[in-house]
Amino acid sequence: MSTLRRSRQKFYNVFSYCYDFFITLHSGHYRNETRNFLVDSAQPVRTKQVRVLDVCCGTGSVALAFADKYVDALTVGCDFSTGMLHKAALKDTAHKILLVHGDAACLPFGEDCFDIVCCSHALYELKGQARTAALQEMKRVVTPRGQVLVMEHEVPQNYLVKIMFYIRMLMMGPTDAREFLEQGLTPFRNIFNDVTLSHSPSGKSKLVICRKS
Repeated sequence: MSTLRRSRQKFYNVFSYCYDFFITLHSGHYRNETRNFLVDSAQPVRTKQVRVLDVCCGTGSVALAFADKYVDALTVGCDFSTGMLHKAALKDTAHKILLVHGDAACLPFGEDCFDIVCCSHALYELKGQARTAALQEMKRVVTPRGQVLVMEHEVPQNYLVKIMFYIRMLMMGPTDAREFLEQGLTPFRNIFNDVTLSHSPSGKSKLVICRKS
């Protein structure tokens, strides 16, 4: 892992203490709506023992939502921040999910082993090459008929949250920030054969759904 990635890892270890507060501030009462929209957009081929991977799982909210919907699923949350994983473990009092320490750009899983792979509000925080590698890794680990679902924030309207949003964009670098703000699908279409775009009912988030075959 590069020096930059290690410094970002330390940042997210600290950020984990206020991450849920930041998400609540940004999403408000739309938080559950956005998460449910992501989970309900998944269309696994199998109806039993679904295998779900949440990449950059953060504090585990999305992984837990999948585990609640698919009660017999193998639901895995993967993050490179031990701080985030610790917070996720504290939430998972019923031990519904498996938490794995790993890098999105080099996932510690075999090929074609998950029916659903998701990444919620995290992919665009990766630098260009790491983001491309993460998308390639998600394609590698999802089954041929599975789905990769990538959800990201639209530009916030709340003044304070917008300032924090743009600070995060600047951390990515001007080129990467511009790519995010333009909301292009080209990076996804360069990797996946089938890419569609939709938006949450409130318009707070956008969802890119990808299939590799």
